[in-house]
Amino acid sequence: MYIFSFEKLEVWQNARMFILDIYKLTSKFPSNELFGITSQIKRSSSSIATNIAEGTSRSTNKDKAHFLTISYSSAMETLNHLIISKDLNYLSEIEYIASREKLEKICNQINNLKKYYLSQQ
Repeated sequence: MYIFSFEKLEVWQNARMFILDIYKLTSKFPSNELFGITSQIKRSSSSIATNIAEGTSRSTNKDKAHFLTISYSSAMETLNHLIISKDLNYLSEIEYIASREKLEKICNQINNLKKYYLSQQ
């Protein structure tokens, strides 16, 4: 089986694992939030990895960097949802901090990869 370039990226692998964490965390959110914050945070966290993967298929480094910008923006959206979830007591302090730390690492990796692509132009 062929392994695509995005699958080899540590940042994509971390983002993928983060999605699984979000799905586990949101499984205990109130059912009345199913189409609210639960749906929003699942979609935004998934978008982080999706845009990393999509960006790697682009032919220019400028386009690759653009998709990493979108990925970073999705990470910020996810962070906003984590903060609100904590404010609503859907997440414990420990869950919130652990999720935020994982997201911060992913954001740093996204920024480093973006800098790399932009330096290669």
